[in-house]
Amino acid sequence: MKMPIIDFHCDALSKMQLDPKLDFARDRRLDVNLRRLEEGGVKLQTFAIFLSERLGPPKMEHILGQIDIFRERVQPLGVLAVQSGEDLDAVEQSNAIGGVLSLEGADGLEGNLHYVRICYEKGVRLLGLTWNYANWAADGIMEPRNGGFTPAGLDLVKCCHELGIILDVSHLSVKGFWELQELAESAGKPFIASHSNAYQVCPHARNLRDDQIQAIIKLGGRIGLTFVPWFVKEGKKASSRDLLPHIDRICSLGGAANLMFGSDFDGIETHLTDFRHAGHYAVWQETLLKYYPEELVRGWLYDNAAAFLRAWLPSHK
Repeated sequence: MKMPIIDFHCDALSKMQLDPKLDFARDRRLDVNLRRLEEGGVKLQTFAIFLSERLGPPKMEHILGQIDIFRERVQPLGVLAVQSGEDLDAVEQSNAIGGVLSLEGADGLEGNLHYVRICYEKGVRLLGLTWNYANWAADGIMEPRNGGFTPAGLDLVKCCHELGIILDVSHLSVKGFWELQELAESAGKPFIASHSNAYQVCPHARNLRDDQIQAIIKLGGRIGLTFVPWFVKEGKKASSRDLLPHIDRICSLGGAANLMFGSDFDGIETHLTDFRHAGHYAVWQETLLKYYPEELVRGWLYDNAAAFLRAWLPSHK
């Protein structure tokens, strides 16, 4: 029996912005397209808005461009925009696939909180505060100085908490992570790491240390294990089975109910040897069921992420 799946990160919109000829319906140059989502049993896909360096300096107009791509080239194919708990219910009660918009990096907001509100009004429900390097709000994980938030960045966090935009720490500096943890705890607002793995298993800077994993668990947040090969295993090649130690590590820290998946498809050019696009999720489900109970697997593939969205997406009521 094919279980429904939620994937918390892909970069298909960025690819489609750079190449207007890409067809979301079935273009094989996209790791995530409609046909592959259907093949893999993906019920809800988070679409990141990531601004490529090829666009030049990041601007709000580039963000709006990707929102338009979602509306004009993805939604018309039958993908339902999920902006509220009611929208999630509608997706679950239909044969449709849902799509959630996430902004990866605050750079294009140009330090303007009015732009944050515009993004929210246009359906953006998650915000990754940085990409790898520093921006006007905070330092990214690859920024050598490892700074935290700027005063403007602290205002951004407050604005997101007030609007109901869920914050994502997958590219945030370690110092920024702990500053956000304090703010989130005070506000009672959990955050996620949409596409990060366990540092103890694979010591890449983008992966989460044990204390970070425990902090996310304590807040009731979520961790999306990702399929980026060099975040999965040191060395040249990795397979989906190399993700299992990451699952075991997070579960050993008490995070079985906090696990989900965030593939980073279309954001990578090198893939796991046996997990190369969204259509392979069906095989991944079979692999998981060989090692773990069905209830846990169902949670990791769908229920954990769905419960978090239902709790923290706004309501139309």
